[in-house]
Parts: sequence; structure tokens; C-alpha cells
Amino acid sequence: MSRWINPLLAILLLASVAVSLLAGTVWLHPGEVTGALLHPAPDLPGLIVREIRLPRVLLAVLIGGILGLSGAVLQGLLRNPLAEPGLLGVSVGASLGAVIAIYYGFSASFTLASPLFGLGGAFLAAGLAFLLARNGGTLALILAGSAIASTVAAATNLALNLAPNPYAAYEIMNWLMGSIAERSWDHVRLAAPFILGGGALLLFIGRALDVLALGDTQAESLGIAVGRVRWIALIGIAMGVGAATAVAGAIGFVGLVAPHLVRPLVGHQPSKVLVPATLTGAIIVVLADIATRVIRFGGPPINLGVFMSLIGAPFFLWLVLHVRSRTA
Repeated sequence: MSRWINPLLAILLLASVAVSLLAGTVWLHPGEVTGALLHPAPDLPGLIVREIRLPRVLLAVLIGGILGLSGAVLQGLLRNPLAEPGLLGVSVGASLGAVIAIYYGFSASFTLASPLFGLGGAFLAAGLAFLLARNGGTLALILAGSAIASTVAAATNLALNLAPNPYAAYEIMNWLMGSIAERSWDHVRLAAPFILGGGALLLFIGRALDVLALGDTQAESLGIAVGRVRWIALIGIAMGVGAATAVAGAIGFVGLVAPHLVRPLVGHQPSKVLVPATLTGAIIVVLADIATRVIRFGGPPINLGVFMSLIGAPFFLWLVLHVRSRTA
């Protein structure tokens, strides 16, 4: 079964992408989507597919993939089943960078100001986490990331509290709730190189994660440079998750959920979880984005980050209870 999991997940991802191109306020016929992709024309279906839905679904695939991969890497690196990308403060760092761009009006004068500031915030938060935890081991890295995440979250709340006008407060709140609506090819071009580069770094350390499962001391005795592996993981997560958060805002729980969904199917060897978790994360975000477009409660659409929280929070509670029952 394990050798078929990646092809099956890839097929499911392609099917999800196809449905995403069809679904929305205006539902399209498969022929219209195919025609828009193969024979571009300046008609309404073509504009909807090429300029609205295609960049949106590509961002969903990239963001979900890097979140799932980052979660799998962190759970293997830290040997903690509850680890996820937000643990190192990268997500909140990117959010704070975007909030600063909105707060001081940079985003109003330059469309990509929020994503660019978000990237800077992600790298700064990741760098601080690693510097604080330098030579301190896994526990120190977790504590440093948690401390930075709490501090940055407090700063973000302060900016929201002191927002100079209601419009800025609305923009900040909308950003923090996470969304890939109204994203363009500019956002894809900005985020894709960082996400793909970060993902490549994380896949590169897959074998090292297998050895690290034995413990830091045993890994070093087998020739693994533990500090170097941590650096590569941190840089990869900062690049990938930072770029994802910079263009979409905070989207939680994907990095926590995706590895746990595939681990029973592929085993507990960290390297074998990476690719299936990447594909599963992409599927989760694409399907969640479709749900935010088609599920309405008589008001505005649900933001992607809010929808993921509604799904992820019960899963997190189940996971905590499951881990407690196994260690009891």
C-alpha cells in the first residue's frame, strides 16, 4: 500500500485542482475550463480561469504543500507529534511584517508591500529563534520559538489595538484570518521561488531525519552534523512558510494534520512521510479553499484560515487525547 500512496495522492490532488477551476460563484463547464487553458481568448470564462482561479489554485497547492512538508520535518526533527510550523514563530513573524506594512500604509501605495514585509518578518523570527536556541538542543529551540511567537503575537495585537483608522483595523483582521482570495500572478511569482526553494532544502534533509530519530547523540556518532541539519531545516521553513504566510496570511493546522493523516499509511520513518505529507497538505488547502467558495451562511464567505481552524482545532484536541492515552 505504501508504494501506491504517492501516485494516489497525486491523482487526488489533480482532481481537486480540476474541481477548484470549476467551482465558485460562477460555476464553469469542463469544456470552458479546457478551452480557457488550451485556447486563451478574452472571454469571460477565459478571464475567470486564467486570471482568478488558476493563480488561486496554484497558491493553494504551493501553500498547502509547504505547510504539510514543514510539519512533517518539524515532527521528525523535534521528535514531537504536536510540532507544526507555527512552533518556531515563523508564521506570526510573517504576519507581524504584513501588519506593519498595513499599519504604516505601505500596502496602500504598493500592492506587494505586505508579502515583502511578511517575508522579512518570517526570516527575522526564524533567525532569532535559532540564535536564542544556539547550542541548546531541541527543547531550547521549542522554547525559543514559543517565546518569540508569544512576543510577536502580542506586538500584532498591539498594532491592531492602536490601528490609526477602522480601515487599517479591518485590513489587519482580514489578513490575520488568512485567505487566498483576490490573489494574482504577482503573488504567485513572489511566493513560488521561496516556497520551492524552501521545500527543496527540507526534502534534502530527509535521510538525516531518519538518523535523528535515534537521538542527537546517536546521530552525531553516526556522522550527522545535527547543528547543520537544524540550520537547513530552519532556513527551509523560514523561506517556505514565510512566503506562504506572506501572501496568504495565517493558515494554521495544515502542518499538524497532514503528517498524521499519512503516517499510518507509510510508517513512522520520517523521510517516508515527507512527500505524502506535502501532497496531503496541498489537497487539504485546495479542498478547504473550494469549501470557502461554495459554503455560505447568508453573509460574506468564510476566510480560509478560519475554515482550517474550525477543522484543525477538533483534530488537535483528538491528537492530544490520543497521545496522552498512548503515554499513560
